[in-house]
Amino acid sequence: MNIQPLLDYIKSLIDLTPKEEAFLESKVTYRKYLKGQYVIQQGDICKYECFVISGCTKTFYLDQEGQEHMVMFAIENWWTADMGSFISQTPADYNVQCLENTELILFAYDELEELYAEIPKLERLFRQIVERAFVASQKRIVRNFSLTAKERYLYFKSQYTQIEERIPQYLVASFLGITKEFLSKIKSQLAIEN
Repeated sequence: MNIQPLLDYIKSLIDLTPKEEAFLESKVTYRKYLKGQYVIQQGDICKYECFVISGCTKTFYLDQEGQEHMVMFAIENWWTADMGSFISQTPADYNVQCLENTELILFAYDELEELYAEIPKLERLFRQIVERAFVASQKRIVRNFSLTAKERYLYFKSQYTQIEERIPQYLVASFLGITKEFLSKIKSQLAIEN
């Protein structure tokens, strides 16, 4: 099991003793997913909070008409899950699906609680991670209300350059709340301007 990227990520934020590292390693699961596989599906209870070792996932809501509404993407050193479902252990509102072959470190709910009890600084770290994710989500809502589609695309392009290169344009459009045709028009207009 290759959890070194997770340890490197955590150690860039807090110090862990060798004993704490060993305990952490004993409480996580490593899993490979194939492109197209689901990590969680709407209606199921999210059993894991996931750290991406390699690959790319999309988190989306599927409406009654079968339309996907993109919520977020996750690549290496990012976290993914249906956090509401994971925290409350109730059915998920979102799907998490792999856009590439993906390797994840999985934190089961009970195992994470044991980690928090044994290594309190991990609980503080995870709280900070969730707080940052919440703030990012709130800012995205404000951007969606206040920015034009072109401005939202330019922001996405500046913030998520590694992601845009790896995902189909229709998913970028869905994330921005526009059609893929409108995204093509924006990109054409930007090409002319530059």
